Amino acid sequence: MKKICKVEVAGCEVSFESGKIAKQASGAVMVRQGDTMVLVTAVSARKGREGIDFFPLTVDFQEKTYAAGKIPGGFFKREGRLSDRETLTSRLIDRPLRPLFPKGFTCETQVIATVMSADNVNDPALLALTGASAALMISDIPFAGPVAGVRVVRVNGEFIVNPTFTEIDESELDVIMACSREAVVMVEGGAQEVDEQIMLEALELGLKSAQPFIDAQLDMVSQIGLEKRKVVAPVINEELVAVVNEYYADRFDEGIKVSDKLERQNYFSLLKDEIRERLAESEIPNGDLGEVFEERLGGAIRRQISTEGVRIGGRKVDEVRDIVAEVALLPRVHGSSLFTRGETQAIVTATLGTSVDEQRIDSLRGNTFNNFMLHYNFPPYSVGEARFLRGPGRREIGHGTLARRALKAVLPEADKFPYTIRIVSDITESNGSSSMASVCGGSLAMMDAGVPIKAPVAGIAMGLVQEGDEFIILSDILGDEDHVGDMDFKVAGTKDGITAIQMDIKINGISSEIMGKALAQAKAGRLHILGKMDEALTESRTELSDYAPRIMTIKIDPDKIRDVIGPGGKNIRAITEKSGAKIDIDDSGEIKIASVDGQASEIAIALIRDLTQEAEVGKIYLGTVQRIMDFGAFVQIFPGTDGLLHVSQIAEERVREVRDYLKEGDEVMVKVIEVDRQGKIRLSRKEAMRDKN
Repeated sequence: MKKICKVEVAGCEVSFESGKIAKQASGAVMVRQGDTMVLVTAVSARKGREGIDFFPLTVDFQEKTYAAGKIPGGFFKREGRLSDRETLTSRLIDRPLRPLFPKGFTCETQVIATVMSADNVNDPALLALTGASAALMISDIPFAGPVAGVRVVRVNGEFIVNPTFTEIDESELDVIMACSREAVVMVEGGAQEVDEQIMLEALELGLKSAQPFIDAQLDMVSQIGLEKRKVVAPVINEELVAVVNEYYADRFDEGIKVSDKLERQNYFSLLKDEIRERLAESEIPNGDLGEVFEERLGGAIRRQISTEGVRIGGRKVDEVRDIVAEVALLPRVHGSSLFTRGETQAIVTATLGTSVDEQRIDSLRGNTFNNFMLHYNFPPYSVGEARFLRGPGRREIGHGTLARRALKAVLPEADKFPYTIRIVSDITESNGSSSMASVCGGSLAMMDAGVPIKAPVAGIAMGLVQEGDEFIILSDILGDEDHVGDMDFKVAGTKDGITAIQMDIKINGISSEIMGKALAQAKAGRLHILGKMDEALTESRTELSDYAPRIMTIKIDPDKIRDVIGPGGKNIRAITEKSGAKIDIDDSGEIKIASVDGQASEIAIALIRDLTQEAEVGKIYLGTVQRIMDFGAFVQIFPGTDGLLHVSQIAEERVREVRDYLKEGDEVMVKVIEVDRQGKIRLSRKEAMRDKN
């Protein structure tokens, strides 16, 4: 049955169509805004996977280049692995959907969002997020939705809902949200140091604006929605639960008092073995022990927080772990830092390059160049594991992008600092919020490298324990607190405001009151961390590293670019070989010369000046005779520029034969006496000799 539903939000019409395309999928929706169209499908296997204790969900967002009338680059001329943007959008869709599937549902489930038409005005990511919820809602797949995606930006002090790409590019605040009927359930965004209250207003506006999309999905369900599959919740062995609660309750309370992560893990590993031995003696099946153990441990952590206001290891709810920050850790890199917060640690480096090092990005919007990169690495040793090293996964790409967004807001303007910057964060220890450690370490590494950032940036991860109407906000959460808590709310910024924000929750939603308190408590924690960072370095160094390239910029007449490049690039190659510097020429005539050795840059500039200088009337040059003619000689006064030395200007006396005075290859002093409108140069040897005398 075909169904089309239309919604208008902030003057923009969005349509949802089902029943026409991909009818063999469990649920399929074509979402359209303007000329941007995204097909979203949801499919789930009929039988669950045996022997697993997790929900096997896969979400893929893919952009077809034909959507924008383009042919893919590369040898194969077809789409390959997902780009970073596609990967990040896949995560954006996955995060709010995953908590809404019922416990015990283990059927292989896949959501695919395909951009099939792109007008480069409307963002397909939002359409994909809402479309994924709609496809699941009308299918027989059990799903506790709906949710809707909405984007809010702030341009010139005014909020705009579901903006165009142009408005996004001009914004000072940009957040994407997933919202349910009652609350915000996911947030991802950045800002130019905005106040916490402004951020809260944006989130509240997004929640309100999402409601028509919720209504549209419920309308579709009422007309074409399929009956949902029944899911039988797993039954836990009650005897096993009784044994754990009766004999080991106090042991869990004791274990969460152990501060050290590895000691605590070892304590609970031995405790689990002990329980397993008791169960074996009593012949009680232990197949559910893992789930019962985790639930009992999580309950102990939450109960201690909610009743005593004390966390793992005895920390207070708003207490930030001990912080140690160092800079100049690695002697040969351009900038480096070691940032340690509790048992989370990152070595972060900053490398400066030229425009040649910029990253080229090929997307539906066209080719762009990125001169600021942040790469996040999470090696297995950081959590005491041994496993194969792989390329960056979705988590690594997501964490790196969050840290990049936090730092991008404080970068200097390109015309004032014309460098390509690459930040690399290698996590060497992890126990909670390594992405925020990357923000802090990245800020210090850039300052150590001499990047004149506007202000230092710090980040902190906030948690939540909510029991009924009562809630407690946690500052600087541990991995275990993230695992058993109700929220992971990361906030980064300077002392003046927020630059990046990310939130995921495991409950139905959080209220404005909770978000407001979390933002305020995050600010206090951020200011504390910034104070600790100041102990290592208060501001950017005034000098670059001895090993960083020095970039000097000169401007030439655009018409002279061909002279610098030369036939087949002959001249530019010669300059590079003679000087050892890197040369980058812009069509505007701006030339950037980069070299670690300042003398190399000076040589390159002198060579370029020789090729691009213009003759000055009245100036004397030491020229070289190029050709002898009956009426005079052509003299090169500098490379690429010749002038005519007329026979009447060779000597004071009358010259009958030019070759009596000059021959090819002679060096001769000449004075420029005229440059006409066509650029032709007239020279005089006799005036040069007069001036010399």
